[in-house]
Amino acid sequence: MRQKKFAGMVLAIALITAGAAAAQDKAAKPVELTPEELAEKEGRKACKVAICAAFRAKKPGGDIACNVIKSWRKEQLDRIVSKARASWPWGPVRCTVDIKLPREALIKAVSEPKYELKLEPHSVACTVQREKEPAEIKFSFAPKVQFEAGKAVKAKLHWGQITAPTLVKTAMWTATATDNTFNVLEGTVVEDINDFISTKCDEVKDEWSK
Repeated sequence: MRQKKFAGMVLAIALITAGAAAAQDKAAKPVELTPEELAEKEGRKACKVAICAAFRAKKPGGDIACNVIKSWRKEQLDRIVSKARASWPWGPVRCTVDIKLPREALIKAVSEPKYELKLEPHSVACTVQREKEPAEIKFSFAPKVQFEAGKAVKAKLHWGQITAPTLVKTAMWTATATDNTFNVLEGTVVEDINDFISTKCDEVKDEWSK
């Protein structure tokens, strides 16, 4: 059960931004993307540019709404969970989430001395490959992030209801319940948000700076 608990925690970490910046093993060497992974990456680009235009260029406009698809290979999840001296017990994971972000709030978050960014609940649907049959997972979270001087300093994910097969649900519930109580993922969330605003937005600077 200890391994399953760690697996649930890793899956929780990997899904918090559904492909924006979370759960990346920065020490890992770049891998050649498959055509499917390249298509996913290209599909996320417009959303990434729109978010960066708000955070970095502070461009006014309508709220941001986009559908994001992100897959993780088993070896990617294995690398992450190995830090907890465990292994990933399942196969690849593929998730989709409809992102809805208030543009004005994103701009205020990086413009005002202090600002608390509150997001509406986001629903995520994932497929986890397993030996017998894939597991379908659905869950929600409603993040609150505190910014100071343009950087995230505190965060809480506020995990909601989980729908999944018993074994996977137990692992996920243990991880998310622990986080709701002790906010153990705060450091990871804060780091990933700041990494996205800086490093990840630099990757598409030509697009959002126009």
